[in-house]
Amino acid sequence: MVPDPIDATRSAGALFTDLYELTMAGSYHALGLLEPVTFDLYAHRLPPRRGYLVACGLEPTLDYLETLRFGDDDLDYLRSLALFDAGFLAHLADLRFTGEVWAVPEGEVVFPDEPLVRVTAPLVEAQIVETFLLNCIGFETMVATKATRIATACAGRAFVDFSPRRDHGRDAAMKAARAAFVGGASGTSLVLAGRELGLELSGTMAHSYIMRFTDEREALLCFARAYPGVAVLLLDTYDTTAAARTVAAMAPQLRSAGIVPRAVRLDSGDLVALSRVVREILDDAGLGDVGIFASGDLDEYRIAELVGAEAPIDAFGVGTQLGTSGDAPSVDVVYKLVEDPTGPKVKVAPGKTTLPGRKQLYRVGGDGRSEYDVLALHDEPGIDGRPMLERVMTAGRRTRPPEPLAAARERCVGALAALPQHLRDLDAGDHPYEVRLSPALDALARRLHAEPSGHAP
Repeated sequence: MVPDPIDATRSAGALFTDLYELTMAGSYHALGLLEPVTFDLYAHRLPPRRGYLVACGLEPTLDYLETLRFGDDDLDYLRSLALFDAGFLAHLADLRFTGEVWAVPEGEVVFPDEPLVRVTAPLVEAQIVETFLLNCIGFETMVATKATRIATACAGRAFVDFSPRRDHGRDAAMKAARAAFVGGASGTSLVLAGRELGLELSGTMAHSYIMRFTDEREALLCFARAYPGVAVLLLDTYDTTAAARTVAAMAPQLRSAGIVPRAVRLDSGDLVALSRVVREILDDAGLGDVGIFASGDLDEYRIAELVGAEAPIDAFGVGTQLGTSGDAPSVDVVYKLVEDPTGPKVKVAPGKTTLPGRKQLYRVGGDGRSEYDVLALHDEPGIDGRPMLERVMTAGRRTRPPEPLAAARERCVGALAALPQHLRDLDAGDHPYEVRLSPALDALARRLHAEPSGHAP
């Protein structure tokens, strides 16, 4: 059997890196620049209309780092490029990630310039992992943040990840299902994610099922019989109101056979008006325990409108706009060198300046509220607040077992509840969360930014 070239285990291998990571690493190796360095991974800015980001993607990142290695096929391919000398390829053959990683736990909220992940490792190792870390942390953080916004709009109603068919590839669909759960989704339609991640599965039926039968009533009844008590019947293939009346007319038969559906689904049209009509029809038929599930290109803004209009909808399926974060399809995450054997480093390019040195992040507040954050040097004394960066890897191995995904979800709920309300709103406004620099970090940054070379003279 020929291996699938986009199998997730292969795509997460050592060759999942940009070419320039390897060409830089090859030069470092030739020059003997192999000492440990430190990189910070953080967001330069928030996407539009966001007041925060939700850190996500750490556990898959740690899996990647623990298993990083170049196989024989990888090395043969690199050799065929005629770019790398034999000594560097031999170095890659023995390479394993041996570094230390500090990170903000998954589910915590973060803000611009705050490290989500801090990597200290031999330079070649730290450089090669950049692409995967940005890809994984950036994407899952984007989706988890979108999911929290959808959860906010749902105002207590459930929503399900319906995004796999619109996500940008298989790996993206798995990561989207994972991140959506952290951000508040009750489950996913993706069966593989259900198995691999332990997520609750949710599904209804397609219009094609109804269309395959010559009679809509027969189709609805057959599906209800096939999945007694759990079926979700799709109503809008032809005429939504007529389909609802068909279900209502079948109520005595459904009851007597013990096959009352769990819900009906609306996927098009005026969802406010249709949900009210359908709710009335079902209630009049004694089907008040049958829920109404809505889908159809929904996002947080549309859901907020439906909830605000008091549409009698019990749950939502969100696809494209969740898995691709349609209104903000990327997070401006970067991975920047902040310290090497010569000391702290900064980049001083206009609009892209960085903060030097190994840092710790502190969250300050009381009575369950987050008031402001302080970025400080890692070993700076006298800083109040709760330290946010935890050591999660040392000598290339985890410091603890993998965390259950439910723990990240619970953490996310608490972190959001602690934020000021205006930051949780769907339009966060012009009052960003305050992130202060500690005295020592501020002084160091000012001194290094004044040097054209970005390091102390």
